[in-house]
Amino acid sequence: MLKGIPEIISPDLLKILAQMGHGDELVISDAHFPAYSVNSNVVRVDAATSPELLRAICRLIELDQYVEKPVVMMAPVPGDSLDPEHTAECREVLGKDADRIDYIERFAFYERAAKAFAVVVSGESRIYGNIIVKKGVTKP
Repeated sequence: MLKGIPEIISPDLLKILAQMGHGDELVISDAHFPAYSVNSNVVRVDAATSPELLRAICRLIELDQYVEKPVVMMAPVPGDSLDPEHTAECREVLGKDADRIDYIERFAFYERAAKAFAVVVSGESRIYGNIIVKKGVTKP
């Protein structure tokens, strides 16, 4: 057992986070996301919401300091809307980095997810509960 690792970070997810390099992207998806269709590196954490995973992952990695928007969320299709509670939870987790969120169209999000290092499927049941984080450099 390791100390200081959030309980929802499985050994498989910890390995993925350790293997990622600066600039690599990680998708934290909701339960509806077509993870296995868009990326071959998939790990599941069904007992957590996407903001809970975001919180745990951000305890272990830095966001990319060299890009303006290291966090990307899926924008709703016309006629839909984002869940305001989900958005507020993610902004609270990100704290000072909450203004560094970008929103992109659904199919552009899928294309970006296909190029990501991995997809972490959460148990998030709210639609548009998808987040991409770009890993930064951990400074000593």
